[in-house]
Amino acid sequence: MTVIHTEVAIIGAGLVGSSAALALRRAGVPVVLIERGLCGARASGVNFGGVRRQGRSIEQLHLAQRAHTIWARLPELLGTDGEYIRSGHLKLARSEADLEKLIAYRDKVRDFDLGLEILDGATLRRLFPALSPSIVGGSLCPEDGQANPRLVAPAFAQAAVRAGARLLEHCAVTQIEPVGNGYLITAEDGRRIRAERVVNAAGAWGAVIARHFGDEIPLQIKYPTMLVTEPLTPQISVSLGVEGGGFYARQVARGNVVMGGGYGFAIPGDRSRPGPGALVELGRTAPTIIPALAHAQVIRCWSGIEGYFSDKNPVIGFSAKAPQVIHAFGFSGGGFQISPAVGEVVAEMLTGTGKLMMAERFAVDRWAAK
Repeated sequence: MTVIHTEVAIIGAGLVGSSAALALRRAGVPVVLIERGLCGARASGVNFGGVRRQGRSIEQLHLAQRAHTIWARLPELLGTDGEYIRSGHLKLARSEADLEKLIAYRDKVRDFDLGLEILDGATLRRLFPALSPSIVGGSLCPEDGQANPRLVAPAFAQAAVRAGARLLEHCAVTQIEPVGNGYLITAEDGRRIRAERVVNAAGAWGAVIARHFGDEIPLQIKYPTMLVTEPLTPQISVSLGVEGGGFYARQVARGNVVMGGGYGFAIPGDRSRPGPGALVELGRTAPTIIPALAHAQVIRCWSGIEGYFSDKNPVIGFSAKAPQVIHAFGFSGGGFQISPAVGEVVAEMLTGTGKLMMAERFAVDRWAAK
């Protein structure tokens, strides 16, 4: 079988890999994008769809602010808006202690100019009457929003293809070996790709790919549980989260409410299923946030497969063992908003035209230093 030659091979055609491919092609760099299944069909395409900066750590906010400008340019970059809207993101406090934490976060990130507005209970009920009267208050980030991941994720891959990237789908990588000044990548079906440099953007499979380069990275795999209701009358215009986590929700234009919380489990074939316990807990929690959800019919539930790290920050950086390799995975359930910026930064790191802010917080070997 003929060997495919390229300057950069990107393993994983989710949002990170595809946005990196697009950025590299815009810089004129030859790219092959390798995907074990279909582009954007894994975590990048089945997540909740929240596009939020609020609640992120300081180090991630540097990326989130850059991504914020990219999201506004989706029609120009991709030819679609991906149903992206700046609806606002509202983080709810269910106790006075929660509200104090939201106030402390606002003060901590003031330099990033997120425009956070702390709302007391009375203001909250006036602006969002569908919320439960038990909610104590909240923090509103007016320019955060939401989008449809099933549209956005594959759109990045297709934009990269239009820009000249080569996309190889159903191409599960089984072997990577150093050859000369680069690497030879072999797929399960025998396809081979010879690349000078490699980006590991394989998501939940990122640690497996990293081992091919001698990097042992402590990635944990979890299976977020989500569901969607029948169309309802307008209840909430913003994307919702709660202080302390465990519940998130948004209502789309058609009226369906998408929500999530808790985790599911793995099944054979690299797939996952929603967790029964998580679904029960969602059924209990949702009406305490939006009472109208008490009798809403659930029309679909699903789970994704996502990689998590203990510090909630992804790995973004050069391999500790192999030259010319960058790892970018493990976004711990929060990668959707920042991924377009991560892709651009990875492209700049490869081409030597830019660098990652606070890189030590994302370093591949940060655990070894402890």
